[in-house]
Amino acid sequence: MTSDPVLKLSHITKRFGSLVANDDISLHLQRGEVLALLGENGAGKSTLVSILFGHYTADAGRIEVFGKPLSGGDPKAALAAGIGMVHQHFTLADNLSVLDNIMIGSEPLGQPFTRQRAARERLMEVAQRFGLSVDPKARVGSLSVGERQRVEILKALYRGARILILDEPTAVLTPQESEALFAVLAQMVAQGLSIIFISHKLAEVLRVSHRVVVLRAGRLVNEAQASETTQSQLAQWMVGHAIEAPQRHPAARVGAPVCLLDGVSGGEGRERLNQVSLSLHSGEIVAIAGVSGNGQVALAELLCGTRSATTGRVEFLGQPLPAQAARLVELGVARIPEDRHAVGVVGDLPVWENAVSERLRSPAFSRFGWVKRQVARDYARRVMAAFDVRGGGPGTAARSLSGGNMQKLILGRALTHPAAAATKTIATPAVRDALTPRLIVAHQPTWGLDIGAVAYVQAQLIAARDAGAAVLLISDDLDEVLTLGDRVAVMHSGQLSAARPALDWSREAIGLAMAGSDHDAELSGDELPGAPT
Repeated sequence: MTSDPVLKLSHITKRFGSLVANDDISLHLQRGEVLALLGENGAGKSTLVSILFGHYTADAGRIEVFGKPLSGGDPKAALAAGIGMVHQHFTLADNLSVLDNIMIGSEPLGQPFTRQRAARERLMEVAQRFGLSVDPKARVGSLSVGERQRVEILKALYRGARILILDEPTAVLTPQESEALFAVLAQMVAQGLSIIFISHKLAEVLRVSHRVVVLRAGRLVNEAQASETTQSQLAQWMVGHAIEAPQRHPAARVGAPVCLLDGVSGGEGRERLNQVSLSLHSGEIVAIAGVSGNGQVALAELLCGTRSATTGRVEFLGQPLPAQAARLVELGVARIPEDRHAVGVVGDLPVWENAVSERLRSPAFSRFGWVKRQVARDYARRVMAAFDVRGGGPGTAARSLSGGNMQKLILGRALTHPAAAATKTIATPAVRDALTPRLIVAHQPTWGLDIGAVAYVQAQLIAARDAGAAVLLISDDLDEVLTLGDRVAVMHSGQLSAARPALDWSREAIGLAMAGSDHDAELSGDELPGAPT
């Protein structure tokens, strides 16, 4: 690394009304350096990166790239200056080839023909230089998640990026794919590229980065060499106090089966189920690992009543499971959906309406078609207090909540029985156990959350398990799977492995199963008494 910064942000400030998202932030990035940008949800990371990439214009401050000022609010200017970004959610067209995806937007609109031969040669040159093997003719829809990410990185490098922003780059990768990415990053840095690395996985941050900066409440609060700090120190800087992560402890009392799946198939394409068998027992957490898009959505929707099985048997409490979402809520099925923004809440509605939305027809909240508004507001206020939902009151629009607070609202709604609206002793163990859901379907419950919110959500799921709920945890995060799961199964191409005790799995074995290797020998079946045959 040289002493001259390739990127320099000086006194960046950005306001949205009365909210100061970035407050006088100054930082720099050197050639051949990996700089980790950390902070909890709402700390200002996304705003700062959006300013750098031209999506927002700073209210105050200055940006210099390779010693030259960067004009604000112009993504083309950022690209021309050598700044590239790989988003957490890929922006590729599945029906086009790798080469077509990389060429999109890189040629003038008035050009009468594409220069595919020259583009292919340049692509292969870039791929070889950075060790990113790729088939230019492959259709993107046929690629694995890791291969798609490789295409996104190549797209940025093809356009001349010398500064690369990676937003949660390992969020949906298998351990093996993450290792391959780290090797690529090391090669890129060795050749002089500079990287801004955004991640909530602190172990990866310390492994990959040279230097770490931490934002909190819009301000830069700490900066350190990665080699001179620890995960616990970073976590404390991020949230302002020490974080005690949930520790693994086995289920105390595993009870009878609550839900049974026997040879269930249904759906189509990437979201399908193929002969899935599984038993979910009270008092335990069954964790499902797998790369997103391998049938997890179909499984979650099936158990929440928004999808039906084509073949096979699904039972809940000894009876056929009805494909009626409202009825399942009444029976004690609680859901934490994968997409909190599109499915979990209605952003334009206030918090109190979102809090009662899944039980609006319950006698606790309505009578003769009229909503008991005061009761509903009191219930929402109780949920917000019990689950530490910050950012407003019952009348606040849900979309104004940060991601972590939105998730805590959804969690509170799922785990708080309507009877809580009429009792003042909800916190006592006896009442909590009586009002605990029978089945909790938690799909990516901590996805994209900061370390403080993650610890809180995980602790609540463990508490619900200990109170007698059967918990199905679907997660891309292997640390979460192995910490929370009493039994663990792996999903690949719509098929589910046997659910085995978590201690019987290694990270390597799970990673191979997630990628489809050595998977068929373990498919289907369940190892606890009461499993379907």
